[in-house]
Amino acid sequence: MRNTKAFKEAVAETLAELARRGVTLTPATVEDTIERNVQAVANQLGIQVRSAWRYFDAAALADTVAQSVREFEDSSPDDGAGQAPMPPRDNPELALVLAGVPDALAQTGGDLYAVIINVAVNAWMAGHIHGEDGCQGCDGSRGPTGHDWQARMRTLTDMQPDITKWFDRDVWTRALNSTGFNVTRT
Repeated sequence: MRNTKAFKEAVAETLAELARRGVTLTPATVEDTIERNVQAVANQLGIQVRSAWRYFDAAALADTVAQSVREFEDSSPDDGAGQAPMPPRDNPELALVLAGVPDALAQTGGDLYAVIINVAVNAWMAGHIHGEDGCQGCDGSRGPTGHDWQARMRTLTDMQPDITKWFDRDVWTRALNSTGFNVTRT
């Protein structure tokens, strides 16, 4: 199904309709949604998939997806629920996470998935630890003294004296390119 002209046009139209509604999704997500919907129509009507395309409406699908996205965003009474707390932008631990990306890319032989998982976990931990004293889910697990956040940041700063350089996109890109890899959009 995915190699057909109808499918490719449906994806392009749906992405355009979503953009008009202010919703950004990856093409892969839209492709999966369209495939499921067209297959469901074919199964429900007992027709071939190629005949089910006449029932496809990119604008209607975009409306449904956009509504689902809005409902998901509005479903939590707490702002930021489900989002990892982010540390401040000049956080030394976050700088170490950023600095580790080029090395991780070289170590994994360019496995971007492994690098992203590593960064996501480490950035989440940095943000969680930073906000832990305000994290109600961690109450009772810190002990009576809590965490000495400032001591942790001093230790990390000693490990990576030039923290601010990793927040410079050009420095980071040069470090990434020095591994022999780069990230390009195709």
